[in-house]
Parts: sequence; C-alpha cells; structure tokens
Amino acid sequence: MSSIVTMEIIRGSLEYTAEEMGIALRNSAFSPNIKERMDHSCAIFDWSGRLIAQAEHIPVHLGAMPLSVKAALREFGEIGEGDMIALNDPYNGGTHLPDITIIAPAYYNGELVAYVVNRAHHSDLGGKAPGSMPSDSVEIYEEGLIIPPVKVVENGEINRDVLKIILSNTRTPRMRRGDIVAQLTANKTGIKRVKELVEKYGVDTFKEAVDQLLDYTEKRVKAKLKKIPDGETKATDYLDDTGKLDESIPIKVRVRKRGTEIVFDFRENTKEVKGALNAPRSVTISASYYVFKAITDPTIPSNDGAYRPLKVLTRKGTILDATPPFAVAAGNVETSQRIVDVLLKALSKLIPKKIPAASQGTMNNVTIGGINPKTGKLFTFYETIGGGSGACYGKHGESAVHTHMTNTMNTPIEEIEKEYPIMITRYTIRENSGGEGKWRGGDGIIREYLFLTDTVVNLLGERHKHAPWGLHGGKPGAKGEYYKITKNGEKIKLKSKTRIEFKKGEKLLILTPGGGGYGEPNT
Repeated sequence: MSSIVTMEIIRGSLEYTAEEMGIALRNSAFSPNIKERMDHSCAIFDWSGRLIAQAEHIPVHLGAMPLSVKAALREFGEIGEGDMIALNDPYNGGTHLPDITIIAPAYYNGELVAYVVNRAHHSDLGGKAPGSMPSDSVEIYEEGLIIPPVKVVENGEINRDVLKIILSNTRTPRMRRGDIVAQLTANKTGIKRVKELVEKYGVDTFKEAVDQLLDYTEKRVKAKLKKIPDGETKATDYLDDTGKLDESIPIKVRVRKRGTEIVFDFRENTKEVKGALNAPRSVTISASYYVFKAITDPTIPSNDGAYRPLKVLTRKGTILDATPPFAVAAGNVETSQRIVDVLLKALSKLIPKKIPAASQGTMNNVTIGGINPKTGKLFTFYETIGGGSGACYGKHGESAVHTHMTNTMNTPIEEIEKEYPIMITRYTIRENSGGEGKWRGGDGIIREYLFLTDTVVNLLGERHKHAPWGLHGGKPGAKGEYYKITKNGEKIKLKSKTRIEFKKGEKLLILTPGGGGYGEPNT
C-alpha cells in the first residue's frame, strides 16, 4: 500500500498535469473561443476508464467526460499506444456537436496506465447556422457534423481521411485544423507527464495510489453528506420556451437524502421537445455532479470516488435524457443551467444557509457568421456573456461573471476587433439589475456589437420570461433582454432564441440577467 504522502503527491501531480494540458491547448489554439475564452477542459482517467483527476475548467464538459471515455472503450476496447480517439456524438458520450473530445492512452513499458482526455468547443462544425448552434433546430442533423468514436490519430500519425471529413464540414477549416492539432498537442503533453510520474514511482505504486485516492475521496464525501439533514424535497423551475414553440417548459427534480447517499431524481420531466433544448443524459449528469460537489466540499478531489454516493435518475425520451434524432445544441448550454437552478432550489429546503439564490441562469450564447471583407472568407464567432450571480447567506452576489455550468473567460474586445468585422461599442455592468435583499444579487452585463459587414446572428438565451429567483424573501434579478438597433436608431426587441440577419452598420444589444437576492430587504 502506498503511503498517504505518496498518494497526495501523485494526486497533485495528476491534477497539475490536467492543468498543464489546458495551458498547452489554449497556447497553441487558433480560435479566440479556445485561446481567449478558454472554452476547453482536460482530465485524466485510469487504465480502466475511471476519472482520477481534472483541471478546474468547464463544469458542463468535465462531468460528461466519463461517458465519452466509456463510449470510446465500447467501440475500440483497450485503445492502442499511439492512437487517439475523437468523438462529439451527444448520444454516444458527447454533449453537443461543437464540443469535440479527444482521448489518448498513456502506456509505460507496454502497459496501459492512464487515459488523457480533452474537450474543446469549436466555433463551427457545419449545420444550418454559423457556429453550429441553431436556435430553431428540431433534429440533430441540422446542428452540424456528427463524429462517432473514430481514430483521429493512428500509430502516432494523424488520420488524414478523418481530418478531411471534419474540415470539409466546417465554414472555417483553417481554424478548425489549428484547434484540433492543439488538442492533440495537449494530449501529448499529458502522456509525457503521466509517463514521467510512473517512471518516478513505478507502475505498482502508481496504481495502488490511484485506488487509494478514489477510496479516500469517497470517504471524505460521505463524511460531508452525514452533515446534511436526511429528507426528501422537490422543486420546479422553468425554461422560457423551446426555440420553436412559445411555451414554457417545466424542469423538475426530487431529491432524497439518506445517511451517506443522495439521489437526484429527474424522471418526472416532460418528453423531448420540438427545439434545441433537449439534453442528453451526459449533460444532466454533468450538472448534477457540479451541484453535488458544491454542496459537499469543493476542496475534495474531483474523481470517480467523489461521485459514488450520488445516484442520478432519468427517464429515456424526456428532455433531460433525450434520444436521437432530437436536437440538443441548447441542452448543453441552457438546459444545464436550469438543472443547476432547480437542484439548488430543492436543496435550499434541506440546507438553507448553504444555497445561494438563482444566478443569471443562462450563458447568453451569441454566434455570428458572415464573410470577412478583409479576407473574403467565411468567419464564425462564438461567445457566452456573463451576468449576475445569486446572493447567499452573508454575502452579496458577484456582478458580471460567468456562473455555474460555464466557467469561461471574457473575450477581449481587442481580440474580437482584430479577428472579426465587429466593433464592441458598449461593454459595462448593468446597474441595479441584481435582485434586492438583505444581500443583493449581482448585476448583469450590457454588451453592444456594431457589425462592419452583413452578418447572420444566432442567439440562444434564457431568463427572459422567468426571472432568476431570490431566496428567503430576496427579490428576483432582472430578466435578460436582447435588441436589434437599426441604422436609423430603431430598437427592436428580440426573442431569447432567434436567428436574424443584420446589415452593415446595425447593432446588437445584449442585457444579461442579474442574480437573485437573499433575505428580506432592509432587515
């Protein structure tokens, strides 16, 4: 049995290996979405496919990665040395089509010791709308290229045929090629570091430490669960509409806590909907893992052992466990946020002082496409915009931040204006948009785009009808609002999910939601 000290050193080394993979990925990526927004995630799995370490990257990516690894292992068995597997199929281990996952094995003296994995959001993989996230899709085939588990690298060489297929189905092949090669580079970095670690401690000690780490993590989580009162509670929250039908969609959960186990039961939810808000089970699991870690102890390592006490129940054919061919582009980015909100609302009845009010509850996805007049070539731009976080007991909410299932950075204005025919003419905090309370919710953001060429804009947002809720007497945060401003100054309100053309000289104005307040105001 390896010592506790050795286990901790190996744990820290694995976690930083995942962080270093992320550094290599963003430093070599081509697209602003990855190199600036850092819309990517990295993790390490053991020889059997169990999660053993992850970087502090994107929650909606990380929780779903284990399903990606399982899908690759189902397809190929033990992945050979020098091979890398790519996939994005939401119904076979992925989340939505723009997220490409690449998995590589790490061998030491011919023995498989780990898998290194990264996932990156590509700003276009074809489909009916630039950016591959149409607001009005009904079938997944409208959303872009579906990649089942395939060998993108074989015996150390890039599979040119696979790469050709991917690059032939995107509006921006040069940028896609650069980002994919960056992902391969990240995995090579991970393999090198894992092999160095095993070289230092030996295979047997390494494997013993991994088993010990997972058991240790499980014990820590169970110790925290014991402090949460037993009970059963439920909650309902709402999505504004489907993107195709103008009707709100309830999202429901029932939480059951007994001793050192907890169940998140989503089986009562509605059937799949006509629109892009369907979430595959991988997304529901991701959101559940995120909340589970937040209510136990964020300092506990994120690995397979941490999630053993959690059971996530879904029902096939529902909006939170969708089946082909239903569209899922917004399930990953918007429905995931509502899963977090409804879980927090339910848990606020069990642990009221630990749960914050609702944060903005959306990622405010903005995708822009057109022809760049400087190059004469197609361009696609994608970003998410932060908002207000919910207040909690003893603390005001933060303003102008990304919350919950997104953990990306701001896209610098300088980078946008350098790369694209777009000017950012306004970027500021949306004052007084946070909900009132003894502790106020954080304020949202105002961001305005001026288009220097004709463009197509696709918007995927939420919380335009159902405001971020407050807790224990706190008031809701302000709802989101999107506008088109014509050249003569006319201000046209837009739906939260829409695809619309803008002429050169027109503007897009985004006002993101504020967070909910906590506690009765002035008490």
